[in-house]
Amino acid sequence: MDIRLLESSARVLQSRAISTLEGTKGKPGETETLVPIGSGSFVKAKLADAEKVIIGVGAGVCIEKPIEDSMKDLRLRSSELEKARATVTQQLNQVYGQTEDYRAHLNDLARKKGGGTVEIV
Repeated sequence: MDIRLLESSARVLQSRAISTLEGTKGKPGETETLVPIGSGSFVKAKLADAEKVIIGVGAGVCIEKPIEDSMKDLRLRSSELEKARATVTQQLNQVYGQTEDYRAHLNDLARKKGGGTVEIV
């Protein structure tokens, strides 16, 4: 799978979660909403409490938090994902640069031995 597709999907999910919480904030109890169940399908539901949400904190653990705190957590996660993405991109660029250096070195060696260029697959 293309890394750009994964990046885009992660950004969309984070953005959607934050905007959903922003839209939910301050709504009265019993407000009707749609809850995604996957594959573009939803079920109708009523909010029991629009001021608190249950948010995953890792290792399959979820806790109830005020909506504002949950939005802060999601923004922090989004920021951390962006930092991780930047680090991975930097590392990939370094590996690519090293590969190009090795390719040039191998081509020089091949030319000195009287052969053609080297193709790295």
